[in-house]
Amino acid sequence: MNDTTPSANVPAVEIRNLSQSFGERWAVRNASFEVAAGSLHGFVGPNGAGKTTTLKIVCTLLEPQAGSVRVFGQDVLLKTQEVRRRIGFMPDHFSMYRRMSVYEYLDFFGSAYGMTTAQRDRVIQEVLVITDMLSRTNDLIGGLSRGMQQRVSLARVLVSDPDLLLLDEPASGLDPRARIELMEILKELQRMGKTIFISSHILSELAELCDSVTIIDGGRIKFTGSMRGLLAHTHEHPTYRVGFRGEYPELDRRLGALTGVVKVERLSDVAQYRVSFDGDATDTNQLLREVLDLGVPIESFAEERRHLNEAFMDLTHGGLE
Repeated sequence: MNDTTPSANVPAVEIRNLSQSFGERWAVRNASFEVAAGSLHGFVGPNGAGKTTTLKIVCTLLEPQAGSVRVFGQDVLLKTQEVRRRIGFMPDHFSMYRRMSVYEYLDFFGSAYGMTTAQRDRVIQEVLVITDMLSRTNDLIGGLSRGMQQRVSLARVLVSDPDLLLLDEPASGLDPRARIELMEILKELQRMGKTIFISSHILSELAELCDSVTIIDGGRIKFTGSMRGLLAHTHEHPTYRVGFRGEYPELDRRLGALTGVVKVERLSDVAQYRVSFDGDATDTNQLLREVLDLGVPIESFAEERRHLNEAFMDLTHGGLE
């Protein structure tokens, strides 16, 4: 497989003011976001939010009605063939030739890509190793589990050695072990230099897997950025949980008087406080210094990060508007 990483200066996917409708229903409305080269980017939204439509436009199966889409700087309308040579698409619902063996299936697609017999033999061995399917080379696809079939489908995508993988709900229908194993394969592909753009509604898995995320709802982009940025996005103010060793009088009032602190909440735990502050007025180091200057022994000081599910629920309403 090709281990070279495309130039990080050019986004793997660049979407600007994209809109797409089907009859009177808008699937995507004025959407703009980027997927950085070499990233593992999550694309999240409720059913009917516009995820699959966007992926189909990126992989040239649909022509955008308005706006522009570029893959590694190439316009999907003007440079369709060049774009197709750089991408691999794994749809949510895929058909497989169930009476073929795993090798025959991959060999068929290698032949369709114009590879020689020797090239196909080498590439098939490589992708079966990557997807941990080498021991199933001669098994019939129809006899494989759903998880194993997903791996074969991913191996098929890898046969052409694409720079960008577009995966639509790749963990759908998998048991927990198969999901974990698939996610480990995707991490390894990222380490090899692949850019992975993954659509999913399994938020907990994306939190562990992705370094960046875009949330779409009703065809509109609600958030795009780092995973850390998402978790902080719906907090009105940065929030920290501070624990002290022992009880001290008027501690909540003293915390509330610190620079930039806008709210102090006493928690049910002994000597535990939730402190919210204005990020423009102070920074974390300054806050910690001022807490230490209170002269009260500190037991813990940690950022209170929201769970991805909470941020997602705050940003979305479900389906099309």
